[in-house]
Amino acid sequence: MFDEITQPRVDARGAGAGLALRLAIALALLLLPASVVAQTGSAPKGNPRLASLRIEIWPEYDRPAALVILKGALAEGVKLPAAIALRLPVASGGPAAVAFSATAGGDLLNLDHERASAGEFVTIRFDVLERFFHVEFYEPISTTVPARSYRYAWPGDLAAERVTVVVQEPAGASGLSVEPNLELASTGQEGLRYRAAELGAREAGKPLPIVIHYTKLGMRPSVEIMKPKAGEAPAAAASTPPAASGTSLPGWVLALLAVALLAVGASLTLFGRRRRASRPATLPHGACTQCGAPRTPGGRFCGKCGAKLA
Repeated sequence: MFDEITQPRVDARGAGAGLALRLAIALALLLLPASVVAQTGSAPKGNPRLASLRIEIWPEYDRPAALVILKGALAEGVKLPAAIALRLPVASGGPAAVAFSATAGGDLLNLDHERASAGEFVTIRFDVLERFFHVEFYEPISTTVPARSYRYAWPGDLAAERVTVVVQEPAGASGLSVEPNLELASTGQEGLRYRAAELGAREAGKPLPIVIHYTKLGMRPSVEIMKPKAGEAPAAAASTPPAASGTSLPGWVLALLAVALLAVGASLTLFGRRRRASRPATLPHGACTQCGAPRTPGGRFCGKCGAKLA
């Protein structure tokens, strides 16, 4: 009797526990997408379409970080001002610059923006007043070992009819490789080399990962290597051979000799002037030696000063 009474109670408790477990699992499944969104950040909605998007990455340009530059041009037909939302890596801490321009490559003007952090991203929102916008941010790079790498993934927040990727090779780096492969190579005005490629159109919501590998000794950024600070010899100066021994005198010796020659010349000139000043003037024949008055024929004394004539 005890078993008959207690067994149903045990079964009832077991059924209740199983129901609670199934409800917990179902609730977890319902909340899973929300938690994933909270971790990764949801893709912005309502962004306009771009005619072109240029992604530039400059590793170790002016600090131990990767400078990422996003240059966008709105597609024809997009009404201005246009509202844009972009997701940046949370490690960047947000944008270093947000700007716009009336023309491609024109003067950049600062643009007000709002920012919000969510999961792995910092989302910035701004209204573009002209066709072209410009966003910059930094993301840290580990420079403690020679073998270095950096990965940036364009999150696909805007659709673009043409996407171009440009990577600047750090000064002093070797063995640079980029995925996807960037075939075009060129040298910029600062002497730094660039890799580039056009990757065609890109739809919204389709991420584009860019992975960079290279080897570099030292921790100085490209700016310091290419443009040394005041008082610091440029890198090329070390390869300039010194003057051969005995072929020329040091600069300070030449300067000292020049000063000495100038002093001797000045002394000789002054001495000559003094000698000319102390030398008696040549008098005409028959003149008085005291005052220089003409001598009267037959006179024994000067008719002017009375001095005895020789």
